[in-house]
Amino acid sequence: MANGIQERIKKLIIDRRLPSGDPLPTETELMELLGVSRNSVREALKALQAMGIVEIRHGFGTYVGPMSMAPMIEGLTFRTVAGHYRGEDSLLELLELREAVETGLIARLAGRVPASDLAELESLVARMEDEAGTGAVHADTDRAFHATLYRGLDNTLLSEVLEAFWDAFHRVRTDLVAPGADPKVICRQHREILEAVRSGDAARAEDAVREHFGDIRGRLRRSA
Repeated sequence: MANGIQERIKKLIIDRRLPSGDPLPTETELMELLGVSRNSVREALKALQAMGIVEIRHGFGTYVGPMSMAPMIEGLTFRTVAGHYRGEDSLLELLELREAVETGLIARLAGRVPASDLAELESLVARMEDEAGTGAVHADTDRAFHATLYRGLDNTLLSEVLEAFWDAFHRVRTDLVAPGADPKVICRQHREILEAVRSGDAARAEDAVREHFGDIRGRLRRSA
């Protein structure tokens, strides 16, 4: 019953073409539209809020939510941590998922990254090299490199999915394993990815991404 009401509210959002931030009908109006009790409406809205589909603003009403990847990140993170403590290779599995996505995309970028993004990637690699000189490459710099690299695909959903993978993997890795990365190796791998993309060599770019993820995979296995 509850799932059915959730689906009907989602259909209402779709049918009315409501964007994020638009108000939904009031509880009373939803009761009349759906022919259900107030408690049923409230339960359905709470469930939809947990998914980011609606946002309940107490005292103001209910609105179409941001529909972010936050629930997906939480789910991935919890699943990976729980699996790790059950003795499963859940962190490696999450890494392989991210690797599959990025490896599948990199060939499309070879020779097609805008000059402005190439300049930003060059700046980020230079920052990595500076950071390596003081001890370690910062996670935020690494993250910015990957986000900038795939920005040229101009696909909002893809960017959000990659961000979700990144968030989940790095939140879990921080909790479960010691980084143990050689900063010079990280710099070299990211520069190789950049040069391969800049040269337009798709095969070289794929090899560079695979080497980068292979290094992370090796460190995870050693730490396990």
